[in-house]
Amino acid sequence: MKNQTIAAVSTAQGEGGIGVIRISGEEAVSVADRVFRSVSGKALCELKGYSAAYGAVYFEDEKLDEAIALVFRAPHSYTGENVVELSCHGGLYVTRQVLRAVLAAGASPAQAGEFTKRAFLNGKLDLTEAESVMDIISAKSKSAVRSALCVREGALRKRVDAVKEDLLKLTANLSAWADYPEEDIAEVDDEMIITVCENAAQTLEKLLNTYDGGQAVKQGIDTVIAGRPNVGKSTLMNLLSGSEKSIVTDIPGTTRDIVEDIVTAGSVILRLSDTAGLRDTEDAVEKIGVDRAKKRLAQCGLLLAVFDNSQPLTDEDTELINAAAEVPTIAVINKNDLSAKLNINKIKSGINNIVYVSAATGEGKEALIEAIEKIAGTNRLNPSEGILANERQRSNVENALKSVTEAKDAVMSGMTYDAVTVSLEDALAELMEMTGEKVSDEVVDRIFHNFCVGK
Repeated sequence: MKNQTIAAVSTAQGEGGIGVIRISGEEAVSVADRVFRSVSGKALCELKGYSAAYGAVYFEDEKLDEAIALVFRAPHSYTGENVVELSCHGGLYVTRQVLRAVLAAGASPAQAGEFTKRAFLNGKLDLTEAESVMDIISAKSKSAVRSALCVREGALRKRVDAVKEDLLKLTANLSAWADYPEEDIAEVDDEMIITVCENAAQTLEKLLNTYDGGQAVKQGIDTVIAGRPNVGKSTLMNLLSGSEKSIVTDIPGTTRDIVEDIVTAGSVILRLSDTAGLRDTEDAVEKIGVDRAKKRLAQCGLLLAVFDNSQPLTDEDTELINAAAEVPTIAVINKNDLSAKLNINKIKSGINNIVYVSAATGEGKEALIEAIEKIAGTNRLNPSEGILANERQRSNVENALKSVTEAKDAVMSGMTYDAVTVSLEDALAELMEMTGEKVSDEVVDRIFHNFCVGK
């Protein structure tokens, strides 16, 4: 039922300073009053919105814990409904017991994402802003948080709204002119339609160009460090991760399996893998590691191909240069503090992005980070302008762009304005689905199903 009062633990499941039980719905204050007793004796129903009371939570006559109750009155709350948040001591047992008392007092268990879903349904935020809530929660870097916060504050919606308003105005003019040809309505001409479509297409293309960089900021890039033995792969892994993740020795073949870590390189999250040195070997265990390294190399989103500046190129180096043609690659010329014996022109012939470092001393790390940001596309991102956060949004924008282009092509090929209007309406439908103005219940349910309970 839409008007059910729901409740859930909204803090992480584990020990902590506080645990928050959120209650939302028309009867939220009444439910909270059945379990909470303030030290002042004042009932929560007597409090105004944005008020707090100190007291304790009871289950029947048993005192469960001290608590602070925060009261929010509709529509000035996160969900747009009456909300009470009971903050007790953190911990699995205490928070579960308080939730149990609240449910016994008349609330129903909240489903995954139901609080944010109600905020969306009550017009507190659009669908892109709702999706950004989970992006904020799951963010693994400062850049990811910043990008999600900008979307939460409406940056993406504003860009989409600007395109939508232009298309709506044009579509309305086309419909009015077609339906009432005898009325005094300004005639729509080809030039006007083409101009609106070109402006819309330009904005939508710019939005699409934010997707890959946005994913690099949000999800990270599957990154492989590869090279022959003893070129400094493990030292580079340790430099980027800031810890001794990989064993470093002068003995070739020390790394026999893939060592993994998640690191932040500037604005980019790297799902980093240090692989076994690429070489022919009779060692059965090392051979398995080399085979795994080659397989991972072919599947990665970014290759850090490491070469030893102090040694001539080998057949294994040449094989790596050839493999780099299949994936985005940065050639990392390591041991730059030693005398150069490397044929750099051979590397340049196969790899465009080249960085010189000394993984042992840390020299060149900033240049490597800049190269990573460039190849990931994050150096061109401006989160304050709004970026696409997920595949659903990307698909809506891509389809809208296709329809706008079709409308422009229809005009230029001399088709009737009815055909143009159909394409413009298709574009509007995609943008309205993206923001949630016109979206099916199935899509909404699928989006919020991925949320955590309590948010």
